[in-house]
Amino acid sequence: MSGLRQSWVLRERPDGMPDARHFNLISEPMPTPAPGEVLTRTLYLSIDPYMRGRLSARKSYAPSVQIGEPMTGETVGEVIASADPGFAVGDIVVGPRGWQSHILSKAAALTRLEGELAPLSTYLGVLGMPGVTAYTGMTDIGEPKAGETVLISAASGAVGSVAGQLAKRAGCRVVGIAGGPDKCLYVQEQLGFDACVDHHADDLDAAIADACPNGVDVYFENVGGRVQAAAFNALNMFARVIMCGMVAQYNAAEFPPGPNLGFTVAKRVKIQGMLVFDKPQRFAEWRALAAPWILDGSFAYRETVIDGLENAPEALTMVLSGGNFGKMVVKVAG
Repeated sequence: MSGLRQSWVLRERPDGMPDARHFNLISEPMPTPAPGEVLTRTLYLSIDPYMRGRLSARKSYAPSVQIGEPMTGETVGEVIASADPGFAVGDIVVGPRGWQSHILSKAAALTRLEGELAPLSTYLGVLGMPGVTAYTGMTDIGEPKAGETVLISAASGAVGSVAGQLAKRAGCRVVGIAGGPDKCLYVQEQLGFDACVDHHADDLDAAIADACPNGVDVYFENVGGRVQAAAFNALNMFARVIMCGMVAQYNAAEFPPGPNLGFTVAKRVKIQGMLVFDKPQRFAEWRALAAPWILDGSFAYRETVIDGLENAPEALTMVLSGGNFGKMVVKVAG
């Protein structure tokens, strides 16, 4: 096909907070699909905290982005050329592809969206990987029961907001932790949490204890650092902790000392890490369950939308510094 595509490629690995200096925006000829491949025009690009780990050479659960390679990221796109019988021009698809205006993908890596669609950006947020992460963590590890207290860090974010609403639907008392009065107000008034603690509080332990007078039975961890330490102090006997992310530590050159975990023995606490990609079947399951809630307005979500692929590095900096409100997406075209 004629024309050019744009791609953000990694220029150098950041030491600390990443920004546009660590990437190059390049233009190259538009690719043509080979048999079994599909070319899409990117409509929306997801920006997520996990991306900081992909910029590091440190060994992790997924390969690092290499110097000169396009930055990774989930996208919603429109098929503009197909060499696979399963996809036609005009199909709307989601897939883990990258920071590019046009993307050549193996057909097997894509999921076509069908039926009555929610707003397309939601398939990267509340109906996408963050929503599935919250659903999987709560279902498989948290197992919230009516009458229990559930504490959610980064409660106004893409994962925390879904996790807390699921706990409310299970009949729990749900307390959020968020940054600043505006986010705390949103967590209580729009998401329906019972209380929300500002993580800027001078005495975070006391603030959590006041909001959780009966202690914490389930803690959904998205932040780490002092928030994690204070949350752990409030855990009840037989509490369950879902270790999803620790965004407060992602830019650290060395991990800070962790809390003393001796209490896990006395309290018989279950602490389990999770990666949503271990259970890919959860994506279709969650979308079938939650899409009607989005369409009928009974499930709240919020997005920060930035226009233009050229602003993707700035969007990542905002996510890692807490500058976004809700799910961060970049509108690339559409």
